[in-house]
Parts: sequence; C-alpha cells; structure tokens
Amino acid sequence: MLYPCAVQESFRRQSLGRQSLGRQSLRRSPATPLYVGLLITLAAVVAYSAYVTNRIGSLRRLQNNLIDRNRKDSLQLLRIQNELNSIGMSMRDMLDTSALEQGERYPLTAWRPQFERMRADLDDAFQREKQVSPQGRTGDQQRYLESSLVQFWDAVGRTFDLAAGGKEAEAREQIRISLQARLAALSTAVARLLVQNNESEERAAAQVTQIYARVQRQAYIFVTGILLAIILTSLYLIRSNRLLFNQLAALSAQRSDLAQKLISTQESTLRHISRELHDDFGQILTAMGAMLGRARNQVEEGSQLRADLLEVREIAQSTLDKVRSLSQALHPVMLEEAGLEQTIEWYLPVVERQTGIGISYEKSGTPFAVNGSAAVHVYRVLQEALNNVARHSGANKAWVRLRFTPEQLRLEVEDHGTGF
Repeated sequence: MLYPCAVQESFRRQSLGRQSLGRQSLRRSPATPLYVGLLITLAAVVAYSAYVTNRIGSLRRLQNNLIDRNRKDSLQLLRIQNELNSIGMSMRDMLDTSALEQGERYPLTAWRPQFERMRADLDDAFQREKQVSPQGRTGDQQRYLESSLVQFWDAVGRTFDLAAGGKEAEAREQIRISLQARLAALSTAVARLLVQNNESEERAAAQVTQIYARVQRQAYIFVTGILLAIILTSLYLIRSNRLLFNQLAALSAQRSDLAQKLISTQESTLRHISRELHDDFGQILTAMGAMLGRARNQVEEGSQLRADLLEVREIAQSTLDKVRSLSQALHPVMLEEAGLEQTIEWYLPVVERQTGIGISYEKSGTPFAVNGSAAVHVYRVLQEALNNVARHSGANKAWVRLRFTPEQLRLEVEDHGTGF
C-alpha cells in the first residue's frame, strides 16, 4: 500500500508545480497577440474561401451546363452518324451491280427487317440526343433534324412499297435518286452539329482557363499574405517558447519519475493478474477437465451423454489454453524464471502461430543477464512492435535482432510493410 501512496504524492507535487508555472506564465501570456493574428488570418481565409467557392461554382455550372452536355451530345451524334453510315452501306449493298450480274441479288423486300431494326436504333439515338442537346442548340436545327429523319423514313417506306408491288427497278432508282441524297443531307447536318459542339467546348475551355488564371493570381496574393502572417506569428511564438522551455524542463523530470512509478505499478498489477489466471483459474479448469474425463469413462460407449461430455471437456481444455496464453501475454512468468533471452525465444513462435507472420530471429554478441524492470521494458517493446507489424504493416515476414555489446543491449524489429 505504500507504493501507490508514493505515486499519488508525486502526482500531487506535480500538479502543484503545474499550477505554479501556470501562474507565472499568465503574467506574460502571448494569448492576446495570437488571438488578434488568428482573427486576421481567419478573416482572410474566409474571404478567400468565399471567392474560391464562387469561382468553383462558376466552373461547375459551366461544366454541367455546357461541357458535359456537349460531350454527351457528341457521343450520341457519333452514334447517329455510325447508324447513318450503316444505312448507307446497306443501300450500297442493295444497289451492288456485281451481285446483279451474277444473279445473286436479294429482293429488296428482304432488306426490310434490317432497315426496321436500324430505324429503331436510329430513333433511340435521336431521342437520347434530344434529351442531352446543349443549350446553344437552336430550335430550327432540332426541327430540321427531326423533319429530315421523318422524310427519310417515309421515302424508305415508299421504296419498299414499290418493291413489294413488283417494281424493283423503280425502287432501286428511288434509292439512287432520293434516299442516298436524303441520307447524305442527314449525315451533313449531324457533322455540322458535331463541329458546333467542338467549337462550344473550345470556347468553354478558354473560359475555364481564364477563371483558373484569375484564381491563380488571387492564390499568389493570398499565400503571400498568409506567409507574412505565419512569419510574424512564428517569430513571436519562438520568443515565447524560449521562456516556456525552461519551465517545461522541470516538469519533464517530474513526469519521468511519475511515468517510471506508473509503469512499475502497472507491471505489478499485470503480474498479480497473470499469476491469478495461471494458478487459480488454470487449476480450476484442469480439475474440470479431469472430472469430465472420469465422468465420460463411466458412461457407456456410443451414448449422447458421452459425446456431450467429450465436447465439454474439449471446451474446458480450449479455455485453459486461452487462459494460459492470456496469462503469458499479461506478464510472462518466464521473465523471472528463465530470463529475457529464453522468454523471447518462447514468445516469437507464439506470435508466428497467432498471426501467421514468419519471424526471423537473430542473436549476436556475448549475452549477459537482463533482469528486473529492464527485462520487462525490453519485452514490452518487442511485444508492442510485433503487434504493430501484425495490425498495421500488412507484411507477412518480420526480422527480430537482439544484439549484446559491452555497453548496451540493442533490440531491432524490422518489417517491409506499407508503413504510414
């Protein structure tokens, strides 16, 4: 009971020391000038943020209203152009004179299903293009496209009607004279819309460049002002910190003593809990396992109770193993019984089994005894380092090196993981 009291008294003296230093620092507190500088900096940041937000909003509106719609519209126009090219190739195949000379031609009515499919695809492309047409598109252009498409399909329908009536020659002439010309006019109109979209994107890109240039100039001015504020604030802080460092040195020594006492108290508590787990709970679980084994032997073979007793005994054994593992993790008894070296040699295979990480262990130099708190500290450092490897590095291999020199003991833990 004396040891915790000593820690409490040390903490009380440290708190009194903090209060005394706090009263001293209040006489020359740098808070007021720093608050003024902070308010000025925040005002500048808010003003510049509002300006940048406004510019970004302009860019977003420009992109959503013009650039994105132009790109989507251009994709649909390219799809329409591709469909028109497919229709043109089909009409050239329908008029192929070499097939006519060889007698391998198909009747024009056989092409009708293919043209119906192409018409459905082309109508779908026109509907999608109409939904994403840019704002710069005039109503006359849209109406011209729609009327030209309707007139083209009407002409196609009349051509197939002629072919169905047995007038294939007239139908083929209709394709040469009317359909190909209408198709060419449609392709030309679509090409003009593509060129118009490209010109609109170029103008939008120029506007974006101008906005970026203005924002960049304002950023240079803003950064220059912030740097000046930071320089002035830093100089003032350096002067204030010089006065505080001497005061913090005294606190550092007190905190170091308190940390040592807290660590010792913690290790003492962990040692006590570890022994309780290992001795009391371990003996209880061992006795339970033995009693379950005797009970199982008294039950006839093949009965359900015998299987249940076996399962409960296995659970008790698994719990015993976990309790022993937890006891060793809290405070390995081997540190006191066998020393640091043998404890490390026992601990590394345990980590390999638990984490699946391959650990290469290397020991060099002339070993010497490491006992007491030093051994505990070295073991805790190793434990924490390997826990970090398992949790954060993502590596599947680690290296542990223990080097004894005449002046010191060096512990190295290395992995080739992702890092921070």
